[in-house]
Amino acid sequence: MKRRRTVLLTITALLGAALTALPAGPAAADEVEQLKNGTFDTTSAPWWTTTNVTAALSDGQLCADVPGGTANRWDAAVGQNDVTLVKGESYKFSFKASGSPGGHVVRAVVGLQVAPYDTYFEVSPQLSVSGDTYSYTFTSPVDTAQGQVALQAGGSADAWRMCMDDVSLLGGVPPEVYEPDTGPRVRVNQVAYLPSGPKNATLVTDANSKLPWQLKNAEGATVAHGLTVPRGADVSSGQNVHSIDFGAYHRHGKGFTLVADGEASRPFDIGTSAYEQLRLDSVKYYYTQRSGIAIRDDLRPGYARAAGHLGVAPNRGDTKVPCQPGVCDYTLDVSGGWYDAGDHGKYVVNGGIATWELLSTYERELLARTGESGKLRDGTLAIPESGNKVPDILDEARWELEFLLKMQVPDGQPLAGMAHHKIHDEQWTGLPLLPSEDPQKRELHPPSTQATLNLAATAAQAARLYRPYDRAFAAKALTAARKAWSAALAHPALYASASDGIGGGTYDDANATDEFYWAAAELYLTTGQKQFADYVLNSPVNTADIFGSLGFDWGRTAAAGRLDLATVPNKLPGRDRVRRSVVEGADRYLATLRSQPYGMPYAPADNVYDWGSSHQVLNNAVVLATAYDLTGSPKYRDGAVESMDYILGRNALNISYVTGYGEVNSHNQHSRWYAHELDPNLPNPPHGTLAGGPNSSIQDPYAQSKLKGCTGQFCYIDDIQSWSTNETAINWNAALARMASFVADQG
Repeated sequence: MKRRRTVLLTITALLGAALTALPAGPAAADEVEQLKNGTFDTTSAPWWTTTNVTAALSDGQLCADVPGGTANRWDAAVGQNDVTLVKGESYKFSFKASGSPGGHVVRAVVGLQVAPYDTYFEVSPQLSVSGDTYSYTFTSPVDTAQGQVALQAGGSADAWRMCMDDVSLLGGVPPEVYEPDTGPRVRVNQVAYLPSGPKNATLVTDANSKLPWQLKNAEGATVAHGLTVPRGADVSSGQNVHSIDFGAYHRHGKGFTLVADGEASRPFDIGTSAYEQLRLDSVKYYYTQRSGIAIRDDLRPGYARAAGHLGVAPNRGDTKVPCQPGVCDYTLDVSGGWYDAGDHGKYVVNGGIATWELLSTYERELLARTGESGKLRDGTLAIPESGNKVPDILDEARWELEFLLKMQVPDGQPLAGMAHHKIHDEQWTGLPLLPSEDPQKRELHPPSTQATLNLAATAAQAARLYRPYDRAFAAKALTAARKAWSAALAHPALYASASDGIGGGTYDDANATDEFYWAAAELYLTTGQKQFADYVLNSPVNTADIFGSLGFDWGRTAAAGRLDLATVPNKLPGRDRVRRSVVEGADRYLATLRSQPYGMPYAPADNVYDWGSSHQVLNNAVVLATAYDLTGSPKYRDGAVESMDYILGRNALNISYVTGYGEVNSHNQHSRWYAHELDPNLPNPPHGTLAGGPNSSIQDPYAQSKLKGCTGQFCYIDDIQSWSTNETAINWNAALARMASFVADQG
């Protein structure tokens, strides 16, 4: 199955380069200068400027007067065209630049001078008045004689002056060797272990025999000790490792470290408070992903921004969106919803599974023996709807549900009742770019069977959960779900095109059997009607082994139906077999976890880590958690809890994949508005944001230049340019929310 955005290797503005600051040095004999007149000694030719920029030589530099009031970086620029780039060759891009007044940001770009204006490398330094020298290396992902080097200086409210000199693009430089800093060889959950939960760590060592370990408190006193268990070579990392089990220690505390083989781990706590906060932060993430509403600084300090895609210039808006040419002759108001990932697209298939998992997080709290629904009550998430007497998590999910309902084809139109697959920009945009500043035309893409069934499933689920709070909305959702179900039955094989990847991800999937099963399950659970029970019982998915190594995802949705049939009260014939299948799946994941020296229920075939592997680990843990809810067996509870260790730092890279959690954590995820790495005026992602994690296919050129030949867990880099290993996504964070809530309940 094709993963999301696997076609993006050459698409506009996704970043292609290995970015490493380097000291300037003399050129080797085989290094070739690709730019003309980068020293500006006597003329500015062949450099060009946009029509609104006035540039002239000054003291051996090219100085440009940049106008104020432009919206985007590229609205005011200086550049040179007809630059030759060779695929696979490394280049050193360097320049001197200053700005007056200081503090302005310039976007330095190497890309394509003609449509679709691909970007192969970019960096956005903040200029000082005195000026600085900047130097980077990158690897070209293409062969072209139409390359462009540009310094983009627009986007400022006020006019300013930029001067540049010694601009160089040297080809033939040796590529930079990337060595990740993995820190101490003792790898732990850098956030917290539960006092009554499992406590495991991994030691990277050349030793083959047992080694002593000590658990030290914040004062440095040894509070527990023991011997490591040699595990040999770990396939997922290529390392020789030992396991450490200190689960016998139960006391609360902060600032513990684990010492073994002469190394001390990064600090961690023993307690529950971090998971209570992560339960909330992982869901608070969605407010700053919202489209169509201004984000308030009083609710999210540092993340305030104007409403995106409401049609305020230069934004085209989502209130009256046409279809792609030839798809339909109407427009729809599809404002609202969540931006899917690091771009400004909104996708029904990913929105569906993300909404389901958030709603299921709440539904579990209502039904499970350890559930605590009050933890997600009204007022817990600090969102605009707080105080309306509806649980905040339902208010947040409704923001997306309302959008999903708007994506349904209106009555009287061809394919009425189906759902459009997605809506996004006509062309790809660059980074950084606030949603309110997106100038692209927005388009509805063709309806698909999978999108329609995502709508049917989530709207049916919503109907039962919102009924106590808003009967009218619940009825509206159920009506839409029934209509979508009927439309999907009438059009069972309308699939999204794998080639429809300009301006947004494809989310293509050529099998809707799992979506039909999921939608029928949700409609049955909400209505109890025989027609839906019969469909579930007759579906081949109902008895299939659906708990594979990669876990469930937007393209593998059968588990969503199976888990809900197992946990939501119902009278489905043969329900005991459904429940047993979940426990059997959990048994396999538990066996996988125990076989992995890093303790995660994830071991993909041939050690090929998939796109978004972090959330796949978590979704496999959801199956373990569900088995605990069904059986009460502590082994499933402990397996689910231990799975969080990998996400929070007990991994080969010794990094927490959750922003703001752990001493070293991912915080440069690929995003157009959480883009601090490219623009100091923008924030990093909010606390509680999950990074995609290791991806063996490393589809983006930046990761390819850094991680070529990587092994499993090492196929990750925390850089905004690595969209294949380090993006953020609404479905990934839903998995984090589900598991954070479960672990918090176990305290």
